[in-house]
Amino acid sequence: MQPGINKAKTWILIAALGGLFVLVGGWIGQGPGALVALGIGLVFNFSMYWFSGKIAIATTKSKPVTEAEMPAYYRIVRELAQERGIPMPTLYVSEMMQPNAFATGRSPDHASVAVTRGILQILDERELRGVLAHELSHVVNRDILISSVAAAIGMSITFLARFALFFGGGDDRGSNGFAILFAWILAPLAAAVIQMAVSRSREYQADESGAYLSHDPDALASALRKLDQASKKIPVPATVSPATAHLFIVNPMASLRGKGGITNLFSTHPPTEERIARLAAIKTQMTTGGNPFPQGQSPFG
Repeated sequence: MQPGINKAKTWILIAALGGLFVLVGGWIGQGPGALVALGIGLVFNFSMYWFSGKIAIATTKSKPVTEAEMPAYYRIVRELAQERGIPMPTLYVSEMMQPNAFATGRSPDHASVAVTRGILQILDERELRGVLAHELSHVVNRDILISSVAAAIGMSITFLARFALFFGGGDDRGSNGFAILFAWILAPLAAAVIQMAVSRSREYQADESGAYLSHDPDALASALRKLDQASKKIPVPATVSPATAHLFIVNPMASLRGKGGITNLFSTHPPTEERIARLAAIKTQMTTGGNPFPQGQSPFG
């Protein structure tokens, strides 16, 4: 995939979500309905943006760790953060035995990175560095904000569609069967598909950015292989919900993973095989000495 495509695709998808959002709001009450829809969306967006980090830390039961407790963890993150020029995030460890990791926070100045006990047991230091470069790339690319906005708009569309169904919408409130079908099924379904596509696009971008940050795409590819296999064998704790699945480096919900075809439309993460294949292509670009990023572009975004 050419540089910049993931960035453009993400914002096209966000724009599509916004257009669908206003369309549903407009159907509720034409012009005024669209304004109501926008107001509801802003409230959802602000709440998700501000509190998503705390929610993720709480639901995974992650605890802060000190440098004295985990010096290697601190050293790797500090080196990556300094190379990228961002503040040192707060580091957490979750007692979850399913191997995984996530990053959250409103911005690089308010970022947190968490790893599970499970991931520390199966990855070597090089692979862990690849994973942490991926997570810091989410922070640099502000993917937590982007995903929160997409999730909030998607949730708002579903809410408004249900509202329209029960309270009527548009001028022809009693006879428009297609509008009722659209409100009850098609609008929320379309919103979910677009939201998942945004999430997958940001995972690809974090893989790419992380590979360049660590200078070692093979390490991340190796880690993804191990995580994908191991996480299928260890159940995720009940406290982790599908709503937070997009935060993790691999989807903790084995039944919700992308496997290609139509199943992939409803997955927060791309198939692991496709991610590894893209990392192999990045390695080829690195080893051949070519610069895939034209002047003025960056692998981060």
